[in-house]
Amino acid sequence: MSEFINGRKMTGAVLPGNSSVELKEYDVPVPGYGQVLVRTKSSTICGSDIRCIYREHLGKGPEAYQGVIAGHEPCGIIEETGDGLRRFKKGDRVIIYHISGCGVCHDCRMGYQISCKSPYRAAYGWQRNGGMAPYILADEKDLVALPDQLTYTDGAQVACGFGTVYEGLEKIGVSGDDAVLVVGLGPVGLAALMLARALGANRLIGVEGIPERAEVAEKLGLADYVFAPGDEALEKIREVTGGYGPERAVDCSANPAGRELAIRATREWGKIAMVGEGNTVTFLPSPDIIHGQKTIYGSWVTSLWRMEDLVERLVRWNVHPEKLVTNRFSLDKAGEAYSLMASGKCGKVAVCFDEELK
Repeated sequence: MSEFINGRKMTGAVLPGNSSVELKEYDVPVPGYGQVLVRTKSSTICGSDIRCIYREHLGKGPEAYQGVIAGHEPCGIIEETGDGLRRFKKGDRVIIYHISGCGVCHDCRMGYQISCKSPYRAAYGWQRNGGMAPYILADEKDLVALPDQLTYTDGAQVACGFGTVYEGLEKIGVSGDDAVLVVGLGPVGLAALMLARALGANRLIGVEGIPERAEVAEKLGLADYVFAPGDEALEKIREVTGGYGPERAVDCSANPAGRELAIRATREWGKIAMVGEGNTVTFLPSPDIIHGQKTIYGSWVTSLWRMEDLVERLVRWNVHPEKLVTNRFSLDKAGEAYSLMASGKCGKVAVCFDEELK
């Protein structure tokens, strides 16, 4: 357990449910053995925060919210260090991988703390204090180095959204041979388009029903085609892929009809990644999957090692996740930030500190 510095206070945002945000006062923590105190620079809002915490508390398993400071997409700079550090030091720019696993189970040893089932598992912003505050106490083992070429807001998105998408794309494999369909163009879907392009996809197709999100994709040139969902969407997708459908598809919609579209639009021998959480899907195994020799992959967040690979490649590709941010708020406006994100009428929303607010 960490101690607290007497006299140093900070404000943190808490999500009590019922689509509301509360600002509370906290002591600034002191890092213990193997820990660091990170001064938060940027903390972006994830769709799972809205689905599981902001609107209502699911309260079960890894999605059980414990009334802590919110925010599981934090990025900042190490301001203070505890004893026993092995790699990082004061002044290092870091991303915080948002699940702190036990470190010794099979999943943790593979780098997939997201799948840790130990009672010691605690996610930042869910079961332990997260990034919606000026400071965040983190374990060194949960840190990913942020290169100077990337902004703190770039790094905040890597902490969950971009890492999640990259894992899914790596599972299905995307190259210059592939047309890629992305269903659902919220921040995760927009990230899927951006990364699929970087991986070499030769045709990118998006499906989105919210005009503001479709507009972000078109404005940034992320997709070659953006279609509205509906009865004609399947035919339009096949039309722009020579009648065959795309080789790869990613569902980020968490919508039953969207998932069906992703499966049915994918061509024979194609691969589909399911990334969007919640809801259901119904499909016909024989015509939709078996006869087309298709493969569906489930993909949940990513591993530490793959997140480090992604950071390196973002620099190489000159890709900046920050471009997806349409709105920035200061911490005292966190209520407005979460409300906008919940409306869906935006790209990515960030709560920023210092120069990242500009």
